[in-house]
Amino acid sequence: MGRLFWKIFLGFWLTLVLMTAAVGLLFYIHNQQRLTELNDLAAGPWAGRNIVSVSTAMQYGGVEALRQLARQWPGRRRLPVMVVGDDGRDALQRIVPEGALRRARGALDQGAAAANVARVTTPDGQRYLLFVPARLPHLGGGRRHARFGPDPFYVRLGIALFASVLFSAALAWYLTRPLRHLSRAAQSLAEGRLDARVMPRLGRRRDEIADLGRDFDHMAGRLQALIGAQQRLLNDVSHELRSPLARLQVAVALARQQPDKLALALERIEREGGRLDALVGQLLTLSRLEAGVVQGTDEYLELNSLLESVVEDARFEAEAVHKQVDLHAGGDLVVRGRADLLLRAFDNVIRNAVRYTASGSAVEVRVEHVDSPSRALVSVCDRGPGVAEARLADLFEPFVRAREDEGEGMRGYGLGLAITRRAIEAHGGLVDARNRAEGGLCVQIWLPLAAEFPLPSS
Repeated sequence: MGRLFWKIFLGFWLTLVLMTAAVGLLFYIHNQQRLTELNDLAAGPWAGRNIVSVSTAMQYGGVEALRQLARQWPGRRRLPVMVVGDDGRDALQRIVPEGALRRARGALDQGAAAANVARVTTPDGQRYLLFVPARLPHLGGGRRHARFGPDPFYVRLGIALFASVLFSAALAWYLTRPLRHLSRAAQSLAEGRLDARVMPRLGRRRDEIADLGRDFDHMAGRLQALIGAQQRLLNDVSHELRSPLARLQVAVALARQQPDKLALALERIEREGGRLDALVGQLLTLSRLEAGVVQGTDEYLELNSLLESVVEDARFEAEAVHKQVDLHAGGDLVVRGRADLLLRAFDNVIRNAVRYTASGSAVEVRVEHVDSPSRALVSVCDRGPGVAEARLADLFEPFVRAREDEGEGMRGYGLGLAITRRAIEAHGGLVDARNRAEGGLCVQIWLPLAAEFPLPSS
């Protein structure tokens, strides 16, 4: 049991005890008031009439007539007149309120008529004092017998305390049990068991603790996915670095064994060194974007100007392989962000499209304004072979290539689109890819427009 369990348990239990004590105090005060009323004598004509009826019956029939009168008394109430003998006992074996008896005796000495008190002598010579108390005691008739065993009050008090302990313990256990499950799951997560979950143990709870459990499971799932992605990234990086390093070693060995091919070996070494430099540069860029560490300051950028500069460079390279890049700009759209990141994002997508589009075809770059909410949509569509539907969802993950069967000359590292997605998301945008019905791949980029530059109404 944790500290929270004992805090909840003691808090509820003490609250129940204090409430019970307060209610008991109110009952005690109420009973004291009733005892005071029991010491008073009833007044009024009805009390006098009842005493006269009882007195007449006893004068002629004695105690037996009294019993018969009590059995035949009208209504559901019992006979209200107390009939007390000289020994202080009631003729019908009822509990006699001592205070009312003393007042009746005192009133008889001062004048019975005024106090509705009377004395009666039965035919057998027994004398009885007749009076009506202001409130009859709720104790039933019959002789009081000696009680053995524990006092009922303490028995009821013990039962109440035991019930309060059970209730408080059950409530505290109900509230703290899911927290214990949450604590164990957190410890398992800290020990590296990333599949630890809470909701299967909480069952069908529908409260704030269950919401906390669902949030914990969501967090654990995200951590598991991120750490898994990190491990895959490390594996992919090690794999990608191994190939150029192996080729460097081969080139160095070739230069040593065949000095006449030194120029060829140096050229190979230079080429592989450039590949390593490009790979490391892309990894550093991806790492900074994922960590949120981006250099530079935000500025207002005209989207058409950014795309024109990227398309111009891409068009120069595309014409060398008999391909084209067409830009269809729509309106003056202004975004807020960092120019270097957006340039790299657009460049990665457009160059990727130029690489895969068919010879003699054109890559279409289109800029549109999209309402609700106000955003800019940049579409880059090619006429290439497209991507398998099963691979579209992973296309923007690191080291995922559009096609695994591409040749050495077209083979990249699979980091360009991953950098594009991180750069666009850093600007509050979205990016996705879909296959075109007429063939090819279409990458769509949404960017929020700058609020300070309202668009002209169309």
